[in-house]
Amino acid sequence: MSRITGAVKVGGVVGQPVSHSLSPVIHNAWLEAGGIDGAYVAFAPKDADGFAALVAAGRAGLIAGVNVTAPFKEQAFACADQVSHAAKLVSSANILAFRDGQVLADSSDGAGVIYALAEQAPALSLSGAHVVMLGAGGASRAAAGALLQAGARLTILNRTRQRAEDLAADLGAGVCVANDETVLETADLVINALSVRPEIDLASLPSHTVVMDMTYRPVVTPFLQAARDRGLIIVDGLAMLIGQAGAGFEAIYGLAPPLMDMRAILLKHLGQTQ
Repeated sequence: MSRITGAVKVGGVVGQPVSHSLSPVIHNAWLEAGGIDGAYVAFAPKDADGFAALVAAGRAGLIAGVNVTAPFKEQAFACADQVSHAAKLVSSANILAFRDGQVLADSSDGAGVIYALAEQAPALSLSGAHVVMLGAGGASRAAAGALLQAGARLTILNRTRQRAEDLAADLGAGVCVANDETVLETADLVINALSVRPEIDLASLPSHTVVMDMTYRPVVTPFLQAARDRGLIIVDGLAMLIGQAGAGFEAIYGLAPPLMDMRAILLKHLGQTQ
């Protein structure tokens, strides 16, 4: 059982909207399992001023830290006193920790991708792997840095070529922009960083290709189901979410999450079996 005393550490997730977030389910399960003197709640400031007020509460010692989601990630990055390398790479933050009046910013999006791949595609070696990223938005940027750091070669396939070129220029060496879908023929890993099902021909993928989708509602998206039907290894967004959350928990509460089957808890919460 978790303990709530006068020394309780309060953490939370902040976004607008935020009622759909699974973060309270995850973090409160960890707090409960570890008997930790902590609480984790959802904050939904209506605007940038409301978010700034929440950060001020953190500086004042009222909050230990927060996970940050849309639309406040860029504001979180801008307000920080110390910024991690991962957050600098994407110019946004999804974790803020408050320590002695200081705001520490980090980004665990990339770490979540690496965690998910290790969990569900352990045979895939990212060193030298050819990764095709579908999309050139913020989700792509967050994943790209971690993949490049792991030694992968990255190709961005996006409907708007200029946006892909802008992202590739920001990321630097090791990143190319695809001319067309023929790039899929040499992919070791394909990651859908779009919020919708991509319109690509999965038949062109080699039989060893791993296919990942960053979304998790449903856990097995139509894109992943099509890849599974082809006999390909799939990696889902729920695994990525759990990987992201672990880094946030440690930043907020100063402890590693207790070992437990978080996936089973989340699947039950979502009313899904897979």
